[in-house]
Amino acid sequence: MADLFDSGGKDEAKGAPRPLADRLRPQRLDQVIGQEQVLGPDAPLGIMLSSGSLSSLILWGPPGVGKTTIARLLADETDLHFVQISAIFTGMPELRKVFETARMRRANGQGTLLFVDEIHRFNKAQQDGFLPHMEDGTILLVGATTENPSFELNAAVLSRAQVLVLKRLDLSDLERLAQRAEKELDRALPLTGPAREALLEMADGDGRALLNLIEQVAAWRVEGKLDTDALATRLMKRAAKYDKSGDEHYNLISALHKSVRGSDPDAALYWFARMLTGGEDPRYLARRLTRMAVEDIGLADPQAQAVCLQAWETYERLGSPEGELALGQAVTYLALAPKSNAGYTGFKAAMALAQKTGSEPPPKHILNAPTKLMKDQGYGADYAYDHDAEDGFSGQNYFPDGVRRPVLYQPVERGFERELKRRLEYFSKLRARREKG
Repeated sequence: MADLFDSGGKDEAKGAPRPLADRLRPQRLDQVIGQEQVLGPDAPLGIMLSSGSLSSLILWGPPGVGKTTIARLLADETDLHFVQISAIFTGMPELRKVFETARMRRANGQGTLLFVDEIHRFNKAQQDGFLPHMEDGTILLVGATTENPSFELNAAVLSRAQVLVLKRLDLSDLERLAQRAEKELDRALPLTGPAREALLEMADGDGRALLNLIEQVAAWRVEGKLDTDALATRLMKRAAKYDKSGDEHYNLISALHKSVRGSDPDAALYWFARMLTGGEDPRYLARRLTRMAVEDIGLADPQAQAVCLQAWETYERLGSPEGELALGQAVTYLALAPKSNAGYTGFKAAMALAQKTGSEPPPKHILNAPTKLMKDQGYGADYAYDHDAEDGFSGQNYFPDGVRRPVLYQPVERGFERELKRRLEYFSKLRARREKG
């Protein structure tokens, strides 16, 4: 985040009110809270600075964790001229001016640290425009993004920059920040212990958001201390960070899917609820739950797919919020159902085999022969009608003549597939007996 700690500086516009977040802006890298994995002595930035070899960087992390602050302080540490632009408001003409000014500055003996906020919002052509200036040393690029760089940034840019992951601030980090704020305000927040913890949780790992909340609370004139209920009536709880088209969307659906696969109904319900409270379309969740039933449960519990479809239909009939309960029950059912991906794996293996064998025809004995010519060609000859065979099973080959019989479906010893495995083994023994006979 761009504003965490006591700067000790004065406002250039004397007398103008300064937000608390601005007053607590860090002045040194060792004042930044919560990013020791990046800034510590043995961490990437610590090593770069100690060795005097700072490279271009992509800072990836959620809002309010220090991306802008770190970039600005890196410029101070390396005596580079700091230039900040936003990909939202900057086009190619502005970029050309930035590069030209940086080139002139370099000719006069000073480098430029170009900080690009929301860098993932630049298109491919704009991102390509950075490459020659990064390569010849005109700029040292520090980009900030809340989205996964692997998906949003060009491979060429990523190959010339190191990606550093900044984490959301945990409760201990936020508590340290709150203490710094109280010191700056010269008074304690009028909150009970539980209410203070609730305030930290409202920030949702965002330091800037916490300072804004603290500034609101500090402005209240209250007698004694406010408890959690009183705090809740005065503050609107900050909405959880959730972008239905962004990286967080895929992180949460991944968490839900893996919790179901891991047979943990409590975790699965939690991530399901997180997505709903974040504004996710329940129909999207219904579709993904049905996919989980097909991929991760399959024939170990054939009822799972029906449960999902029924829950989906119930939601369509009831709507929100009542219909979401049916989806929640489907989540619980899926998490507790026996798991098998044998059907999914068998299908993928069959698709691979089909692509490999191309247009190999079926064996002639299982082809229909409606004309004399086809009969003369051997179509349908020696076909064994299974209902006439012993045990209702002929054991004939149904694969192309040039394809060796594979094993595609391998059921597991769980749920209903235990019965399917028993049946498969039974037919395998009959087939072997027919072949010997």
